[in-house]
Amino acid sequence: MSIRAWQVHRLGDAADVLTLVDAESPRPGPGQVRVRVLATGVNFADTLMCRGEYQVRPEPPFVPGLEVCGEVLEVGAGVTHVAVGDRVLGGTAVPHGGYASECLMEGESTFPAPEGLDDAACAALMISYQTGWFGLHRRAGLREGEHLLVHAASGGVGSAAVQLGKAAGAHVIGVVGGADKVAIARDLGCDVVIDRREQDTIETVKEVTGGHGADVVYDPVGGPSYQASTKCIAFEGRIVVVGFASGRIPEPRLNHAMVKNYSILGLHWGLYKEHDPQSVQDAHAELVRLADAGHVAPLVAETFGFAETPAALARLAGGSSTGRIVVTA
Repeated sequence: MSIRAWQVHRLGDAADVLTLVDAESPRPGPGQVRVRVLATGVNFADTLMCRGEYQVRPEPPFVPGLEVCGEVLEVGAGVTHVAVGDRVLGGTAVPHGGYASECLMEGESTFPAPEGLDDAACAALMISYQTGWFGLHRRAGLREGEHLLVHAASGGVGSAAVQLGKAAGAHVIGVVGGADKVAIARDLGCDVVIDRREQDTIETVKEVTGGHGADVVYDPVGGPSYQASTKCIAFEGRIVVVGFASGRIPEPRLNHAMVKNYSILGLHWGLYKEHDPQSVQDAHAELVRLADAGHVAPLVAETFGFAETPAALARLAGGSSTGRIVVTA
């Protein structure tokens, strides 16, 4: 049986190298799951993979798309926790990624989809919220009442951290770029929203925390955002380095970290699947609990039809989107 799939035959910008083809339906190997794709979350990592710049570098031709919600069609040997007909979410098994009518998923990162979230929201739950949960709880040890500073608070990664921070009882300060994003960040639950184009982030953080500073910083941006964080970090504060959406990788001044007594914490969520897979399962159970209780819900800002997949990746690569972008079947 054939399927429709967006394949990369040569590396480059996603909008230029994705080609819609008829392909054979993939067969699940041991520990894998074949699903009918209901929705695919668009991630910055997908654009990097198309350019050959992601840590996972499949040889062309391949189908990108790292995160999906789907209906189980077939399970491979050793998979017992999901069954045919189940609605699931999770991570794909590239080269048979999510920008297709069917894809393969890794059984260890295939989870039951929360009943309270629709397909698009489920497709946007795993990567952003698992990253946020591990960053805030496992790495930074966020405590109730602490001041949490979230950069790019209206974006896909930042919006998850805002909701998780509020669920943990933190005082959340969101940083956004532009007046149009202020209301979005406030609606997500930020106690304070800073428009970095109009306000000084450093001075505002000091002011709203009474001079205390940010106990935890969640930074998916890098560049100037990281530098500002080091100047308003609290005593024994923790800066969680999540990514470099600004395109600039900062060079930390370790003497400054020593003198001001703060920690710089790197986060590569994917390593937990390798080193501590049970923790990923436990985090998902907690995320389902929070979703069912209404404490977290992915901010799906835009949806694109399957035929518009290249445009969806181009939209994300443009850097002006808010929330998550999802491709729907």
